[in-house]
Amino acid sequence: MKERNLKTARAYQIRLTLQELFQTHSRQKGEAFLKKWYFWATHSRLPPMVAAAKTIKNHWDGVLNWFLTTGLVEGFNSPLQAAKARARGYRSDANFITMAYLIGGKLNFTLPT
Repeated sequence: MKERNLKTARAYQIRLTLQELFQTHSRQKGEAFLKKWYFWATHSRLPPMVAAAKTIKNHWDGVLNWFLTTGLVEGFNSPLQAAKARARGYRSDANFITMAYLIGGKLNFTLPT
């Protein structure tokens, strides 16, 4: 019984450590972290953890693309939140969506001279 509790605790620690991946902020650091985690999980002698690690290995690029996706979303979200704060809110969702298109489109509204 005691050995089962130790295995459960070890599996839970491996799971919690994997969640730390999403606190890294670059693809290079994320990949280095994931390699260490993969080695740990596959050598844990816990069949469910080994299976989870192999699943992640099969989707390696997709997992690491998370860093690219979140970077793009955060890059777009920041100017939108600033516009929302400057306007102190919008009367309708349609107005906010229009502003999002104007900001995201990076249109040049300067008059010709």
